[in-house]
Amino acid sequence: MRILRLLSIGVASLLLVLPASAQQESGTPPAEAAAAPATPQGGAAPTWSVGPINFSGAIDGYYNYNANHPATRTNGLYNFNVNANQFGLSLAEIVLEHTPDPVGFRVDLGFGDAYRIVNSLDNDNRFNQYLQQAYVSWKPSGGKGFQADFGKFVTAAGAEVIESYSNWNYSRSILFAWAIPYYHFGLRTSVPVGSHFTAGVQVVNGWNSVVDNNNAKTLVLTGTTTFSKFAWAIGWHGGPENPNTSTGWHHLIDTTLTVTPTSKVSGYINYDYHQQEHKNSPVGFPDGTVTAWQGVAAALRLQANDKWAFTGRGEWFQDRQGHSTGLAQKLKEVTITGEYKLAEGLLTRAEYRHDWSDQLFFERGPSLGFSKSQDTFTVAFVAFFGPER
Repeated sequence: MRILRLLSIGVASLLLVLPASAQQESGTPPAEAAAAPATPQGGAAPTWSVGPINFSGAIDGYYNYNANHPATRTNGLYNFNVNANQFGLSLAEIVLEHTPDPVGFRVDLGFGDAYRIVNSLDNDNRFNQYLQQAYVSWKPSGGKGFQADFGKFVTAAGAEVIESYSNWNYSRSILFAWAIPYYHFGLRTSVPVGSHFTAGVQVVNGWNSVVDNNNAKTLVLTGTTTFSKFAWAIGWHGGPENPNTSTGWHHLIDTTLTVTPTSKVSGYINYDYHQQEHKNSPVGFPDGTVTAWQGVAAALRLQANDKWAFTGRGEWFQDRQGHSTGLAQKLKEVTITGEYKLAEGLLTRAEYRHDWSDQLFFERGPSLGFSKSQDTFTVAFVAFFGPER
């Protein structure tokens, strides 16, 4: 009953949080944390709360120019800033959260291209299209850091996350868009083992599915090693996730090494390998066919000063049978992103990206067919408040 009361307080507080937060003094912002993936890069925005409920949120908009002028006005390979040669809304969201003591919860609500794309693959997205996460947490006082979450939660895989302000680049990598899931529904657990390692086990419906497509479940094993200058995360996803059958397994191995040699320089390298045996394939692969894709991405971030930061990223991705991108091909991309912090909780980014393939994959403007490459330039403005650090 306590968790229901907290949720009720959270919903009611939406009517109060805006005027209440406007009365808070901004004060002196805390020092910038060392840059790393999934860490807000725009400085410490104000933290808003009403009673036991903490609030955070963001509005993320952009303008994108694509030199190919695709007739569909869509950027190939992109997933969130997909609109070409026009303005776009990546997301607008509000997050309600109560830290487990020992019971807590988190709910992420929003809309925009990011929410639409994240939920587009679900078997039933009538209500999930506006919901990124919704889960209840339990962290027993005598559990030595053990925590269990049940519900819908974002994946642990990858070097990037859905919210752009928590990434180094504005556009997401090919690996984020085409190699890993967005979210899971089920049970997630984690527990510290010593002072530098955290282990996790998850039992979930599968990939990007609140409603399962069969009677089997996917198992996820994760491990993260953290020191002051580097962190190494590795995970394995496995399960029979073909539609209407419990045969034919898929396997995903995901690992990311992040290094922070100084407060001004950070880098990461991310590798993914996926393999699937098909049964009842909705994309037409004969039963027993094994498809695979793999890729590696690396990025380097330079924090020039309190206002300016610059990030370069490069990738290689191989889609052997075309299962992931729809065409058997080898892809590469190079991205350069400049970031300027306008104020605490408000940043702008300018980004140039070049993608190319060994196949004719990228759409060109009316009646020009397809090209092996694509050049885009994006300017984005992101406002956010109260994110976790």
